[in-house]
Amino acid sequence: MDKNQKAIFYAVLAAVCYGLSIPFSTLLLRYLSPTFMAALLYLGAACAMLVLRCVRREAEMGKEASLAWSDRWYAAGMVLLNVAAPVLLMWGLMLSTPATVSLLNNFEIVATALIAWLVFKEAVGRRIWTALAFITAGSMLLSVESWRELSFSVGALLTLLACLCWGLENNCTRMLSLKNPLQIVLVKGVGSGLGALLLAAVCHGLAWRVLAILAALLLGAVAYGGSVYFYILAQRDLGATRTSAYYALAPFVGVLLSFVLVGQTLSVSFIVAFVLMALGAYLAVCEKHNHMHTHPRLAHTHRHNHQDGHHTHTHPYPVSGEHSHYHVHEPLTHSHEHRPDLHHTHSHRS
Repeated sequence: MDKNQKAIFYAVLAAVCYGLSIPFSTLLLRYLSPTFMAALLYLGAACAMLVLRCVRREAEMGKEASLAWSDRWYAAGMVLLNVAAPVLLMWGLMLSTPATVSLLNNFEIVATALIAWLVFKEAVGRRIWTALAFITAGSMLLSVESWRELSFSVGALLTLLACLCWGLENNCTRMLSLKNPLQIVLVKGVGSGLGALLLAAVCHGLAWRVLAILAALLLGAVAYGGSVYFYILAQRDLGATRTSAYYALAPFVGVLLSFVLVGQTLSVSFIVAFVLMALGAYLAVCEKHNHMHTHPRLAHTHRHNHQDGHHTHTHPYPVSGEHSHYHVHEPLTHSHEHRPDLHHTHSHRS
């Protein structure tokens, strides 16, 4: 399995993990408040990373680059946005159906791509824009509660707002994606979990139902911990927009489980939205990108090897396999299929 295939596998695995969150959260929201539920999901993710840290070999951990003081602003943005987004999502879930909220999560792709393009100057081609147009159309269709009176569902609008927060957060995380993913998820889980927990306490949303709390922590460990961990690994090689496109599988997993667990019925608008979003996700996944491009001089620290054509620096000592250290990329011009990862930030004329 080459680097690109492995990144796609990680993105799909992240999507499957996250797809579990909405239908099971719907069941747990009968016993827990939205703010407390959001806190438990991220605290569960932090617990999962602590367990993973204990079982992983020290040699394997040493291959990853640690977060640095210079990463603090992206880390702070990541934490704050992850306090807001799940709280908005849980409130949206209480005011809408789980299948609708699951499918509306596809709007996160649009938000991520627009922010990546406008703010972080990530390359987005025509095929991706077409895919985003289909996904946006599906999101708008699900957001309208009554076409006769043109009223919008509050639950759907809260879900879209959560997606905007996550779109910005995805781009903050992308800027950290070359660093230790376990460490990133741990910072995200502890910071966002404690932030949401404080919010739940202020809003009098704490409820000491032991079984529900344990279930929420377990759900957070898999749906948030596993999801974010694999998402970061995918972002290293795919970039923010493409990883989000593969992540579009998550809402469809959520929809399927919603019908099984909650017994939701199908509406015509839901079926049309499902088709539009499935078409958009397919176009995004099938996008190819290959042309002559130039890498400017770049110096940074991250996990790498010397077989990928981008890491040609030498060492005064024998090195084999993957390792992490500060290194310099000299200017390089070549052509190959690539994605807008942090090694491919060049601009395009069209």
